[in-house]
Amino acid sequence: MKAKHSLFSELPLTNMTLSNRIVVSPMCQYSAINGFANDWHLVHLGQFAVGRAAVVIQEATAVSEIGRISYGDLGIWSDEHIEKLKQITEFISSQGSIPGIQLAHAGRKASTDKPWISRKQFSPDEEHGWQTIAPSAIPYHEYEIPPTEMTLADIQSVVYEFKLAARRAVSAGYKVIEIHAAHGYLIHQFLSPLVNLRADDYGESFVNRIRFLVEIVHAVKEELGKEQSLWVRLSATDWAEGGWDLEQTIELVKILKLQGVEVADISSGGAVSYQQIPVEPGYQVPFADEIKNSTEICTGTVGLITSSKQAKDIINRAAADFVLIGREFLRDPHLVYEWAKELGEDINWPPQYERAKIE
Repeated sequence: MKAKHSLFSELPLTNMTLSNRIVVSPMCQYSAINGFANDWHLVHLGQFAVGRAAVVIQEATAVSEIGRISYGDLGIWSDEHIEKLKQITEFISSQGSIPGIQLAHAGRKASTDKPWISRKQFSPDEEHGWQTIAPSAIPYHEYEIPPTEMTLADIQSVVYEFKLAARRAVSAGYKVIEIHAAHGYLIHQFLSPLVNLRADDYGESFVNRIRFLVEIVHAVKEELGKEQSLWVRLSATDWAEGGWDLEQTIELVKILKLQGVEVADISSGGAVSYQQIPVEPGYQVPFADEIKNSTEICTGTVGLITSSKQAKDIINRAAADFVLIGREFLRDPHLVYEWAKELGEDINWPPQYERAKIE
């Protein structure tokens, strides 16, 4: 029988305790220059901590310059990136929230424009472009320049980049280190048989296709201390015939759990442009529920969770251990206060905001 918890009950992990079950999902801001964070990122992320989110996870942060989705993405490929990131983590921590970072490499989906300008992927000879890499030389859209197929040396180089990025993340003060293995970015490209057409030790079979991620997990885990928790974001399915699916995700999570991954952050899609996603409120929750039941790992769910009632129901029936919220936090950075009010919960407001607590 599933244990019953509430949206505002604590969630104990091995090295930390979440103050509630509401987590800020990573959301790209496309506002960095050369990977460096600035005051936009400090205020953007800091407002969620003031708003009492349990964990604030920073946007997909590139482990290498060519791993960025766009030229505006945050990066952590250099020690020089640490200083501003440390300011961000210190502020988040000062408000009682847990600072998290999502380490990422976009692979063949890199070298793009900022989305509010265009959806264009730049060619390597354009100002904001570079040559992308992937497990196989197949572009995301057929009209784009194909990525370069990674050599074995390239693969080991990226594994090492994740390792160094994790080391820097720990130095910068992040407590949650999340590896981005979803949404059609590089690690997911290795997982999906629709994208990975390799015939070597990193392709064809399930064991070979997960090898890249398992090696990254091992490398990252070596850099974490007693204050960190290792999370992995996964796409539970490609939403395309013959692609990555829930059954494979469950088997992968069992392996990752043994490797020291504490939390599975479950999303879906993104591997191929012809995916068919039946989008509706909470459409990804059943994946998290099934993975949680099958592996007994701590699980988060994301995707069109827009109300306190919906979030409360997910946690009450233990379909996931916590919810990750994206767009609703953009609409209302203090939605934790609002949801607590709607559900009749009393939470610890910062003293500067106490006057707003009184009706």
